[in-house]
Amino acid sequence: MSHTAEWKVRLHLFEDDGRTTKAQVVLDTGTNAITAHGSAHSHPADTNVPEIGDELAAGRAMVDLAHQLLETAERDIQGMAAPRLITHQTTG
Repeated sequence: MSHTAEWKVRLHLFEDDGRTTKAQVVLDTGTNAITAHGSAHSHPADTNVPEIGDELAAGRAMVDLAHQLLETAERDIQGMAAPRLITHQTTG
């Protein structure tokens, strides 16, 4: 049996204070949504290159998303390994 899924990812970038770029990435699996964040700060003496801030903030948000996905998978795996208790109901 094969499994196919399509997950949607939305990435939002915005500048906060002229020197800070923030990123928010949202993964929508159809049944769950995971939101992750990243940011990039430039030094006042640095040349202002918005693309670099975008790349850093987006990359950091995606790393955050990856960590969250791995943690979720680990919890799910642990949940599958838990022994299942069978309870019997007696009538009397």
